[in-house]
Amino acid sequence: MRIVDVDRLTEHLTPLVDLRSRVVVSGNFATPHVLLHAVDRVLPRYRLWALNAQPGVPEREGVTHETPFVGAGVRHSERLEYIPARLSLVPRMFARTCIPDVVLLHVAPPRKGKVSLGVEVNVLPAAVEQARLHGRLVIAQINPDMPWTSGDAELPVDMIDLAIEAQQPLTSPTPRVPGEVESVIGQRVAGLVADRSTLQLGIGGVPDATLSGLTGRRLLRVWTEMVSDGILGLERAGSLDPDAPLVASFLFGSAELYAWAHDNPRLRMLRTEITNDPGRIAEQPMMTSVNSALQVDLYAQANASWVRGRIYSGFGGQSDFVVGALHSPGGQAVVALPSWHPRADRSTIVPVLDGPATSFQHSWVVTEQGAAAITPEPFSVQVRNLVRQAAHPAARPELEEVMGRMHLRP
Repeated sequence: MRIVDVDRLTEHLTPLVDLRSRVVVSGNFATPHVLLHAVDRVLPRYRLWALNAQPGVPEREGVTHETPFVGAGVRHSERLEYIPARLSLVPRMFARTCIPDVVLLHVAPPRKGKVSLGVEVNVLPAAVEQARLHGRLVIAQINPDMPWTSGDAELPVDMIDLAIEAQQPLTSPTPRVPGEVESVIGQRVAGLVADRSTLQLGIGGVPDATLSGLTGRRLLRVWTEMVSDGILGLERAGSLDPDAPLVASFLFGSAELYAWAHDNPRLRMLRTEITNDPGRIAEQPMMTSVNSALQVDLYAQANASWVRGRIYSGFGGQSDFVVGALHSPGGQAVVALPSWHPRADRSTIVPVLDGPATSFQHSWVVTEQGAAAITPEPFSVQVRNLVRQAAHPAARPELEEVMGRMHLRP
């Protein structure tokens, strides 16, 4: 790894100016903005590949956004190219269809010949390996504000070609207090979680409310792709098994969470191929997967990705963790969502999904109305549970009529 200033960095990027290069960059709240914008000033046209890109990434003519998980920073871009994929399989893209030309990392200062990827590991190790294999560039922004995390976050400095030193405060998601409906759903989901369960929870108000409802549990374990402030709350409440490592692939939370993660021996940051491998997930005892959705239909299929025919996010880890949890000893997969969408003024329990299914065949569908048992109930029971225990009362007459057409009315 050779440390250079931004001007010298430009010289190394010059051979890429006339190409439509693929630039892979840390996503979520780990994006190295100083480095990325330096690259953006040099390359007139390129593909920017990032997971869950947040506001602040370059958005201009000449920049095509590639991603299997769409973030708020590119959701409305006219140059968005969505790549459908289970998150566990995304690393394979870098060896096949999405070989990186440049990989941009955001790292903590070196220690004993290594740097740390800090708050985001995810698919980055795979991107770095493929870039090195194909003789492409790996560039890092060394930031003293980046916490040092261990596991696959630690990367030998000889895997990095160039680096710039630039301090950049890490950003965080906007704090939000779960609303009344989300709190009720969170408490219902928490009621399904037993002591000694292993947890995975996605992003959103309902998962946050669920974590708040679990502080009375004991000996909980964590095997997840994302650690949020809710996990920190469980740690402080004494709810987590002190002898079990906390396994994750990225952090998504406050400055307080980042400070807690720094040099924390309990936290193991692993690459996506491990955390999201359904086989590895299935090995976790009483694996409990809790994810949100935009819609659930009477076939118990969940759409968490598409809105009005347009991609909103992507599969993420939901499909991986649903499958893994269902194969875990004592495991369960929960989809939780409000029964009514206030903006669209319509039910979220629908006869048939408006868009493609993100996941299906869950253990439970939970709304503020109740918890509908799905697997392993007969199909007729699944439908009745969804309509009578999860759907909003205003939607039930129409759904009951559909049940009649399906010859499922008792």
